[in-house]
Amino acid sequence: MLPCKSSAESTYCESQQEHSPSSMLIGIISCSATCRQALSNGCCSPHVWLRNPGTDVVLSHPVASESWRQEVAGLGNHGLQGTRHNVGMAVLTQLAQKLHVTDQWQADRRCCADVAIANLEELDLVLLKPRRLMNVNGFSIATAAETYNVDIKDIYLVHDDVDKPLGKIAMKLGGSARGHNGVRSCISALHSDRMVRLRVGIGRPVGEAMVDHFVLGRFTSAEQEVLPQVLEQAVSLLLEHILQGSRGTTAALAPDRGQGSATPSDKGDQG
Repeated sequence: MLPCKSSAESTYCESQQEHSPSSMLIGIISCSATCRQALSNGCCSPHVWLRNPGTDVVLSHPVASESWRQEVAGLGNHGLQGTRHNVGMAVLTQLAQKLHVTDQWQADRRCCADVAIANLEELDLVLLKPRRLMNVNGFSIATAAETYNVDIKDIYLVHDDVDKPLGKIAMKLGGSARGHNGVRSCISALHSDRMVRLRVGIGRPVGEAMVDHFVLGRFTSAEQEVLPQVLEQAVSLLLEHILQGSRGTTAALAPDRGQGSATPSDKGDQG
């Protein structure tokens, strides 16, 4: 039997509708409170959900049991493509294209996510884009890890970083969420911070603009001109790190790559 889910979360997970940034901002607050209440009632446990998938499964990707699996997840708000906060999902879209699995994205209701399986040398890569709000992305990442038998240390999180200008990308192993609610959700759901994180700079708002409104906004025309190069650089760095690890070499965390100047650090929540 599947664990109970709030009707709001269930409807959202299965919805294909687009949402405006303003309505999504309200949804993030509401969903976060709903999920906290559900967890306090003993529901929505990723481990219970996975151990008892029942018959409510519409997808089962074939993954070779002898292969080493890694999970690569792009964090974001499902339905808000093109926004700065969803740049992690944009990287996953680019990665799927690079690995020739663009046509293999399918919805997996077990982990409430779009999933594609790619082969890279001796690896099976589980590419994942949660069909949830950013604040509860962690449930999808955790359930997918158990579904596809991926160890926590073999999980890559790709997400936006307001403390880096657009054009700067960097790898990070473990550590705190630094105000990023999607990463915080993953740490909470996985009970660990050992995941490798690919941070993609999106810059910081100028003047009095609020960070939450900024990250939920769309890239400007000028930013969209450089975005394809940023996504390609992010994919290249990600694949380089994954392959180094699979070949038994030490996968060093590279310094910041790309163009752009440093911005002052601010630990404010990113939504």
